Amino acid sequence: MPTSEIAQIEMLAAVDGLIQQLTNWSRKPTGWRTAQQCQAVIQQLLPRLDMLRVRLESPLVIATFGGTGTGKSSLVNALVGSYCTTSGRQRPTTTQPVLIAHPDTDLDRLGLDLSQFQVEQKPLDQLRNIILIDCPDPDTSEESEGENNLTRLQHIIPLCDILLYASTQQKYRSARVSEELREAAVGRRLIFVQTHAGLDEDIRDDWREQLSQQFEVPEIYFVDSVRALEDQLADRPVDPEFASLQNILSTQLGKSERLQVRRANLLELIQHAIDHCAQKFEQNLPELRELESFLKQQHVTLTTRMSQELRSELLISRNLWERRLLSSISDSWGASPFAMMLRLYNGLGNLIASASLFRARNSAQVALIGALQGARWLGDRHKEQAAEDRLKRIGSFGLDDNTLRESQLLIDGYTQAAGLENQPQLTDSLERLQTEAAHVEEEFLSDAGTKIDGIIGKLARKNSGWFTRLVYESLFLTFVIYALVRIGRNFFMDSFFNESRILPIDFYVTAGVIFLIWTGFLVMMFTRKLKRGLEQEINQLSDELAQAKLSHGLFPHLEQECRQVHSLQHSLVRMGGEVHHLRTEIASSRILGAWKVNEPTGKAGSGASHLSSQ
Repeated sequence: MPTSEIAQIEMLAAVDGLIQQLTNWSRKPTGWRTAQQCQAVIQQLLPRLDMLRVRLESPLVIATFGGTGTGKSSLVNALVGSYCTTSGRQRPTTTQPVLIAHPDTDLDRLGLDLSQFQVEQKPLDQLRNIILIDCPDPDTSEESEGENNLTRLQHIIPLCDILLYASTQQKYRSARVSEELREAAVGRRLIFVQTHAGLDEDIRDDWREQLSQQFEVPEIYFVDSVRALEDQLADRPVDPEFASLQNILSTQLGKSERLQVRRANLLELIQHAIDHCAQKFEQNLPELRELESFLKQQHVTLTTRMSQELRSELLISRNLWERRLLSSISDSWGASPFAMMLRLYNGLGNLIASASLFRARNSAQVALIGALQGARWLGDRHKEQAAEDRLKRIGSFGLDDNTLRESQLLIDGYTQAAGLENQPQLTDSLERLQTEAAHVEEEFLSDAGTKIDGIIGKLARKNSGWFTRLVYESLFLTFVIYALVRIGRNFFMDSFFNESRILPIDFYVTAGVIFLIWTGFLVMMFTRKLKRGLEQEINQLSDELAQAKLSHGLFPHLEQECRQVHSLQHSLVRMGGEVHHLRTEIASSRILGAWKVNEPTGKAGSGASHLSSQ
């Protein structure tokens, strides 16, 4: 297979892939009004693209375009070489479009409503590859059978492949015709012709400068259509300028150029639609970004509020967990001196209550003290049970309905401003959050007590290392060893050999007080470290729980919708880059003008063309 044919197949495959991407893009579900409008534009465009694909092998449809009195009908007659359409001084001359084709051309494949045309079939070789249509003027408003010329033109333009734009010295600056040309040129190639060469001056340089701002202008032809027709009828050679124009239409627009024109028109339609959609996205995205920003702000605010409430709920039982932590650490340390002090501190309340039994003088006092001790034990058990119940309640703990309604009312305003439609109401949002809370309760806190036990075990291991034990045991034993050495030296050395007095009772009282203070200081420092670590772990646990409850956002359907919009926008930008690359490869022509190919920026130049719509 020839390389050129393979390249053509690859190009067609790339175009087909691009059309399929557009089809998929237009079918993606979205509640954003702007995206829905853009999808509707693409869906309206797709039949046009399919029609162009079907018509790849059909003759090119070339329509005249220009203001009234610019000699369009005379130009058509001259190109054909015979009188096919009425021309004259009356304005407008053409009220019904005239279609001129070869008798062998199958007009039914073109998608034209032939009842709206005056059909002329001429067995001319120059008509084998093209079909000429003499169109009404866009700048007149005479009505015939309920339609004016502009309406007729709007029905014809979408089915054309090339516009033969005719103008004169008097008409080339017409604002109305220029505006209609800007809208009609999208998706079509252009040929620029200055007529009335026998009467007007050559204004092509000025006209080219004006046109080149928006169009690619390879050539502008300066012809006298009336004289060219007369020369052909008299078998005289025509003017070289007109002969060049006639050669383009009869010879150069062969099969290869026809395929290029159709593909170029197709890609231009796609790019214009993508640019139009990208522009609408950019215009309306700020409101959507405000909604996203507010959703993030609400997520942070409500997560913080929930975390604080959960933290307060968890910290109520902090004293109980501190005692459990201290007991776990003292057990892991074994029978070391400082561990014994920790056990003594942890069981100080029970020790004091037990010591009160020694003050009982009779059985009644013993019974009373026993009752108080039993009540104390029951109170501790009640606190432990309350802590367990509190942990179980945390699994379903969340934000109240009033907080959710307040957020919903604020979000509704941003949602309406952003143009999001068909969003679930407040009751649905509450049900969603309750469902999510139940899921979190099952997944995250299936056993809340295990979480606390894990924290206690983690902190116990962290504070039971050899370095921590060495520091506190050394500091604790420093005073004990000092006191024992002082007492032993006084008893065995000073009093025995040096006959010094034995240390008085005041020394032992003072040493005991200092021992209690030193021990209390070390225990206080150690327990303070444990409390600080426990509080940090509880704070982290409450943050994790709040994040888990709101991991998908307070209103996940809105966040998903925003992500879908950004996905649609990114797809638009990507497809815009692809179509621009394809246009730069195949859309350029040395003989035909066109809408300028610009670098894709995600923004379109103008609104949707009403001439290009069906």
